[in-house]
Amino acid sequence: MPAVCVAPMSASPNPVALPDWNDRPGPLLLLTMALVGVFAFLQVYSVQSILPELQRDLNATVVQIGSAVGATVLAVALVSPLMGMASDALGRKAMVVASVCALALPTMAMIQVESVHGLTVLRFLQGLAVPGVTVVTIAYIGEEFRGAAMARVMAVYVAGNVLGGFLGRFVLGHLTEWMSWRAAFGVLGGLNLAGAVLVGRVLPASRHFVPNLRLGGALRTLGELLRHPGLQAACALGLTVLFVQVGMFTYVNFHLAGAPYHFGPAALANVFAVYLIGVVVTPLAGRLIPRLGARRTILLSVGLSVLGVGLTLLPTAGGVVVALALASCGTFITQSATLSFLAYRITQGRSLASGLYYTAYYLGGFGGAWVGGFAYARGGWPGTVALLLGVQALGWAIAWRFMPPPRVPPVVG
Repeated sequence: MPAVCVAPMSASPNPVALPDWNDRPGPLLLLTMALVGVFAFLQVYSVQSILPELQRDLNATVVQIGSAVGATVLAVALVSPLMGMASDALGRKAMVVASVCALALPTMAMIQVESVHGLTVLRFLQGLAVPGVTVVTIAYIGEEFRGAAMARVMAVYVAGNVLGGFLGRFVLGHLTEWMSWRAAFGVLGGLNLAGAVLVGRVLPASRHFVPNLRLGGALRTLGELLRHPGLQAACALGLTVLFVQVGMFTYVNFHLAGAPYHFGPAALANVFAVYLIGVVVTPLAGRLIPRLGARRTILLSVGLSVLGVGLTLLPTAGGVVVALALASCGTFITQSATLSFLAYRITQGRSLASGLYYTAYYLGGFGGAWVGGFAYARGGWPGTVALLLGVQALGWAIAWRFMPPPRVPPVVG
């Protein structure tokens, strides 16, 4: 196993490390950044397409199953700041590749799981590895790219996140139609191992990374970041964004599995094809953000997401799917614009800043999975929608009040 994680990083040249790749990222580099995003999120939400199946097989309640979804995002929230500090000291590429590899281990262990509590523990272990990809990659992009190139690469990476989130749900749901869900988790674990090899071979090494080995300096940077108003606003907004996304895509599965829809695992997996729209929309947003500005983009995209969440109350399955697509597009654009907002405003301790952002972001995801379960248990899908709309209103107000435009317009390339 260690050979899989380590050998690729030193065994191959960097075919995309050309003199100008920082300024004009080529197709191979963009594809690589997208794949990093894919393998970061292949496991995080994969269980959502088979939640009704897991509930029956493990004899669990809706709230217990929701907690199994939230366990991964809770672990991500807890580890993200520590991973940011470690990466600021140790570097970027090695940590990304090792973390992609580490995601495979608890996934393969799910082959033997027998209870919802065992599933929840393994889901938590998955989450411990995710920040080594997400937090470190955001810092890598912020260091290696500038201006419009940074916005474009960030958007492509977020599009990879979207694609990975879709593929995990889609593949697991369809595999469960013709093999046990335990065996299907083994397949997903194998995909993560292959991803570690691929990313290790083609991801260029950092050019602008400067290690920070002083704990005292890291703690001072932490204190400064905690007082940074831009980071505070981004964290608060991020919390509301993932609260809604996880709450929506966790409990809509129970809504569609019940009357009058009666969706099975494959049909639920197909619903997540709405994520593919985000793969197209998010890179386009990367071209628009430098022109509209992050704040204006966020206000428009949160509004789009509010519309989508409200329309999930439509009585037809087709209407629900279209509404999910609208809400997802709003979420993906909001995430890309928020990360760009941070990248423009944070100049020191980028990895730690990314870690703090992801702590808030994934605490929101845990809240959506947990609190959303109580809302669904008491009020069904309409009760869940009411909760999500309230949280979205809070997010829009945060962006309006606390995320001003930059003093100097970003360079448009």
